Amino acid sequence: MDILMPRDRMNLFPDASDDTLGGRLSAARDTAGISPDALADQLSVPCETLLEWEADRSEPLPTRLLNLAGILGVSPMWLMTGVGLGPDDHDRKLPLEAMRLQLAHLDQLHQECGRLIKSLARQIERYEEDEEDLVSR
Repeated sequence: MDILMPRDRMNLFPDASDDTLGGRLSAARDTAGISPDALADQLSVPCETLLEWEADRSEPLPTRLLNLAGILGVSPMWLMTGVGLGPDDHDRKLPLEAMRLQLAHLDQLHQECGRLIKSLARQIERYEEDEEDLVSR
């Protein structure tokens, strides 16, 4: 087993918060720094579906489970059982896909900030024009 994965990344004894598939999924998503919305978008499922998986009200299909494992940088076996390659809290290196999702999310936030700034600037201009019209009367 040491040949396949480093011992410090091997999670043989999961803690109580990770004792279900939903708990492990939530923990891996949190460790990867991915929002539920971003992960659901990546999987092409509604966010409510992802939240149901995390709450153990339903389970993903095997193909989705494999996709989840790849995106979150954990083994499918760890997601299912808690044994295997789990999220690495020590080195905080994010899987490449998690970094791409974070970058896309930040880009969306940046664009939204730009739209809000332009909207606020237009509102201020209108307010100043209205003030000038009132003063000139």
